[in-house]
Parts: sequence; structure tokens; C-alpha cells
Amino acid sequence: MDPIKIKAEARTEQGTGAVRRLRRTGMIPGSVMKMKKGGTELVKLPEHDFMMAMRGRTGKQILVTLDMNGTEVPALLRELQNDVLKGTPIHVDFSEVSLSEKVRVTVPIYLVGEAKGVKIGGGVLEQVLRTIDIDVLPTDIPEKFDVDVSALDLDQTMFVRDLKLDAKYTVVTRGELALAVVKAPDDAPGAAAGAEAATPEVIKKGKEEAAGAADAKKEEKK
Repeated sequence: MDPIKIKAEARTEQGTGAVRRLRRTGMIPGSVMKMKKGGTELVKLPEHDFMMAMRGRTGKQILVTLDMNGTEVPALLRELQNDVLKGTPIHVDFSEVSLSEKVRVTVPIYLVGEAKGVKIGGGVLEQVLRTIDIDVLPTDIPEKFDVDVSALDLDQTMFVRDLKLDAKYTVVTRGELALAVVKAPDDAPGAAAGAEAATPEVIKKGKEEAAGAADAKKEEKK
């Protein structure tokens, strides 16, 4: 993922009122967790520039270069708060990183392809795990992992240990955790509910047949 550069500057505005006035000027309040010095530095950045830089970005952890008055600071966007009604950013948190040291990030998993057990066996594909944690250099952070499940057959499970990822990614999530499973039709969600729903009908039918037989015997005795 290519890094992006955003101008930012230190801010002194704090408190609800001061931050609201800051936003009205077209600036977004934020903070940067410092790696070398420690602590947190308060910053502000132009809302328009930030939104343009984030356009088309879907990842949760995005590498940016903060231009702090001519000093370039590589950082990861860790948290973004948006206005509930407008959807516009109202606060952003960064953490400073070293481009030569790996960081731990969470990456979403997307299943691609039609599982063999679904296509041929009529099974149901169920995604068990939707994210995994990895250690990776900031410049190599992926927005997502596409995982091919086309070879997955009925009653087969794909585990984290089955992932075929590039060597630059170190998977931290436990390998024995299931990612996806193809369940047989009888085990699929709704199958049991359907069977339970049919049971009262069977019982009702049995009672009706028994009652009919009893009436027939009474007629014969007459």
C-alpha cells in the first residue's frame, strides 16, 4: 500500500468548545502517539486534504506521512471517528512508526471463489473468522486478504494454518482457528428448524389417521 502525505501541525486547542470552533474552520483535531519520545502530541490537519487522501482507502490501518512543518513523520492511522449524521471525520488518531520495524495490524479476510462442496455437494459455506492479526513492515500493510475457498469440499474446514501468504507477513493469529467451513445440507442453518417445523405436521397427521381408524372400527361394530 503506497504511503500518503498529509500536512499537519501542532495544536493547542483543547476542550469541547475549542475543538468545535476548530472544526468550523475546516480542521480536524487529532493526536499522534510518539514512538521515540513517548507520550502523545496533539495535532490538527485540513479536513479537505485528509478526505481526499483517504478516498478509496478501505483498510483499517493506513500508513501516512505527516508533514509537521517540514519534518516528515511516518505514522499509522489507528482510529478515525466520524460524525454519526454527516459521516465526516471529527477526530483522528495516529501512532508514529519506524519504516524498518514490523508492526502488528489486523487485516480483514474475504472469501473468494465457489467452494466445491457448495457447487457440487449442495453444502453451505460459513465464514468463521473475518480478520487475522499479522506482523508486517508498515510499507507492506495490506488492505485485505482474499482467500480462495474453491477447493473446499463438504465437511471440510480451512484453518488459519492453511493460509498461503507471502513470507513478508508473519501470522500472529493461532493456526488452529477455523477460517471457513462447508457444512453438509443436513447441518446447514435452517435444516434443523425445518425438521422441527415438520414434526408437528407429522404428529397431527398420525393423530388424524389414528382417529380415522377408531371411527372405522366403531362403524364395523354397528
